[in-house]
Amino acid sequence: MNLLAFGILGTMLAMYVLLDGYDLGVATLGFVIGRNERERGAAMESVGPFLNGNEVWLIASGGVLFALFPQAYASSFSGFYLPFMVVLWLLMFRGIALELRHHFPGEMWRGFWDFAFFSSSALLTVLFGVAIGNLLRGVPLDEHGYFEGTFAFLLNPYALGVGIFALLALALHGGTFMMFRITGDFGVRAQRAVLVLFWPVALWYVVMTGETFLLRSPLHQAPPWLVAVPLLSLAALIAIYVFARRGEGPQTFAASSAFVMSLMLAAGATMYPYILPAFPAGSGGLSIEGASASPVALYSALAVTLVGLVAVVTYGTVVFRKFTTPLNLD
Repeated sequence: MNLLAFGILGTMLAMYVLLDGYDLGVATLGFVIGRNERERGAAMESVGPFLNGNEVWLIASGGVLFALFPQAYASSFSGFYLPFMVVLWLLMFRGIALELRHHFPGEMWRGFWDFAFFSSSALLTVLFGVAIGNLLRGVPLDEHGYFEGTFAFLLNPYALGVGIFALLALALHGGTFMMFRITGDFGVRAQRAVLVLFWPVALWYVVMTGETFLLRSPLHQAPPWLVAVPLLSLAALIAIYVFARRGEGPQTFAASSAFVMSLMLAAGATMYPYILPAFPAGSGGLSIEGASASPVALYSALAVTLVGLVAVVTYGTVVFRKFTTPLNLD
């Protein structure tokens, strides 16, 4: 049951990165390649129907972490308190920028909200990457499993490297979504941006994968077949480039989705069997056995979580199918 709980929590977090990842990527890349207020507005409009629904996965993941692994919830939220507050404000700022952009007439105000949407999304992406980097590296825990580091400790070179990789990878993911969602000249520019971004993403992927293997031995306690995950990621990354060269938007976005999901699978396999690894790597941490709720609470929480998952997946599927008609700026 503990392994199932770990898998469900990991799946929910991966779904958040996959879905809100293209929101963040569109906000970041759309501001860069958009030549005027109309094009930047189209980029924001392309993700508008999905943004709030995608962020539900993050909120739900926090609730599931509390229900399934309460000790890990207490340790992580106490140790990452300041970053979580920054993340909360950035999430609110994104929503405010998206909503108020249409209520303030004038090019100056729209430019301000466009920049607010871009900057909060880019910074949010980096912070999420830094958080994942620290989970892979491990965090300092005392004998009771509580965080005893500082905010400065979290800003280490490895975690910052993961943050930069997250910014590049999700910008690429957002570019594939704009290829899929927006037609015309702007869609062509999104295609060119994807082809350009492929090279730094590929380079940074190789660098960070190598650093992760040096930092700890990923997959050392995971099933042997998970050793193939880095190869799956590489294949998906190459597929992005191949489909983008052909101008095939839906296939490019599908390949990018596979790339993002494979990265999250690799991260989960690297952490296993710990839900909050300790620093330095290999010194233990809060395991999925030790940090889980009681058996009765675990069964109850899993039942409620599965019902909620069905509802969220159904809602997300209906919304995505209804609002993914292409936007044409020509």
